[in-house]
Amino acid sequence: MSESNHQSPKRISIWGSTGSIGTQTLDVVRRFPGEFEIITLTAHSNVPLLLEQARQFKPKTVVVTGPAQQKGWEGDFHRFGIRTLRGKDGLMEAAGSPDADMVVNALVGSMGLEATLAAVGSGISIALANKEVLVMAGELVMKAVRKAGVSFIPVDSEHSAVFQCLQGEKTEDVFRIILTASGGPFLHLDSARFAEITPEQALAHPNWSMGRKVTIDSATLMNKGLEVIEARWLFGIEPERISVVVHPQSVIHSMIEFRDGSIKAQMGVPDMRIPIAYALTWPRHREADIGRLDFNVRNQLTFLEPDRKKHPALDLAYEALHEGGTAPAVLNAADESAVELFLSKKISFIRIPQLIESALKRHQPVLNPCLNDILSADRATREWIAREADHH
Repeated sequence: MSESNHQSPKRISIWGSTGSIGTQTLDVVRRFPGEFEIITLTAHSNVPLLLEQARQFKPKTVVVTGPAQQKGWEGDFHRFGIRTLRGKDGLMEAAGSPDADMVVNALVGSMGLEATLAAVGSGISIALANKEVLVMAGELVMKAVRKAGVSFIPVDSEHSAVFQCLQGEKTEDVFRIILTASGGPFLHLDSARFAEITPEQALAHPNWSMGRKVTIDSATLMNKGLEVIEARWLFGIEPERISVVVHPQSVIHSMIEFRDGSIKAQMGVPDMRIPIAYALTWPRHREADIGRLDFNVRNQLTFLEPDRKKHPALDLAYEALHEGGTAPAVLNAADESAVELFLSKKISFIRIPQLIESALKRHQPVLNPCLNDILSADRATREWIAREADHH
């Protein structure tokens, strides 16, 4: 008998519903009929897919944050009685609406930060898959979360793993967090050949199906650097107690080591729908029929030290975290801009960490920054990278 007979559906909004995490979240929602009601769906520009989702899930509101692919798209939604909003203002309006119980923030990039703060301010719980929120403004966001007393549940497989391992444990008993990294597609490629790497090669991830930006970050190992920064704020653990180990099979999603030397690991098949389902149904582990680990098939687990010379992005993230203030926001903006330039074939793969390093070197961090300080550091960095790329 379904639990939904006893209680009204949980009302959720999905920001970035047409992207990788967004579409997988809707797949999870389909697996729990009657248990979730979709309040808002947002897309950047993929209106045809958004319309298809809206037909099926009947949200109250849809938001298109970027340039829509066709004119007059609003009429298609109005025929279903769905309200339409546009641009960042539209996202902010939807974010502050108290209609939802939970927001799944699957946006890519910095746009999700202000919207997250607006939702938290309205007392809405967050399931976070948007790294940039905590990388740019971890301290600010977690302060707001504590003040509002809302749930803040990570969706990233690594942070979901740590979150699951910490259930029923005391943070003061934790000696360190161990984040696992797949090593990406170039784990065994000689760094002398990194200059020849094409976007197509970098987008061919061996284990995970993810969006383009995250996949490139996985290839540079910046993904792990950003996750170290996130973990620092999510779990209140100092950076020196967060370590990274390369685990090519992506079966152990992350671990915590306790003061007594015992280690707790969270394992599962590499499928993002498992941590998404946990975020939606927390504190329970509900049957979602997504896939089970077969140890006869995955019968070897190996671990390696990350090659920091080959992947300088990881140390850059630790440096930005150590500098504090607006430095992580600069790291994030520089990475976003550099990845975009690489994907559009304007710079080489090895230029990505070089540009990030230059951006960090020229920045004077503002300590204890307010939201405006963070956003202006973000903007200035993007402008600088765009100019820098034009010169080369």
